[in-house]
Amino acid sequence: MVSRFEGLRKIPSGPAARMLAAANARLVERTGLPASADVAQTLSVLDQKAADMDILRLLSVALPPRERVWWACLAARDTLAPDAGAPPTLTTAEAWVRKPGDETKAAARQALEAADPDDDLTLCATAAVFADGTLGAGDLARLPAPPGASEAASFGMNVLCIARRAGDFRTETARLIDRGLDIARGGNGRGQP
Repeated sequence: MVSRFEGLRKIPSGPAARMLAAANARLVERTGLPASADVAQTLSVLDQKAADMDILRLLSVALPPRERVWWACLAARDTLAPDAGAPPTLTTAEAWVRKPGDETKAAARQALEAADPDDDLTLCATAAVFADGTLGAGDLARLPAPPGASEAASFGMNVLCIARRAGDFRTETARLIDRGLDIARGGNGRGQP
């Protein structure tokens, strides 16, 4: 039987515990695994324990920057009404995913700074601005971002999506986990079941 967590080729090898620590994040559920356990092993144990929020947290730190921001952007799109336009905090983050660089990162920062206080999709722009571990483009690229800022923003956007869609918690969470796993396998996150 093929594990749900096999073939995650976009996720770098290495201990899940190290990735969590680097992002200043931790799991709530104890896995009982050694500190050397990789992401797939950790995800499998978390799945057995039905620790869905921990799975989302681990995916948010294990996905590479572009994939992490894309995952957040897809969750943000899920929260929009069908006839609603996307705010610049989302569209600039999507532009950064398509073409990472100083220009798109600066646009995401500008959208973030100009955002309405009620714009929860600032989480997407935040994830993009801090994705490479710096405070932004230009002179800001020399300064480190808060550890785990991009990862926390991506996690937060997925949690917000669960709350906003008001469906069955387990169903919504499973859908977002499957989307993250699809992205981790090299998919675009739109073709998951």
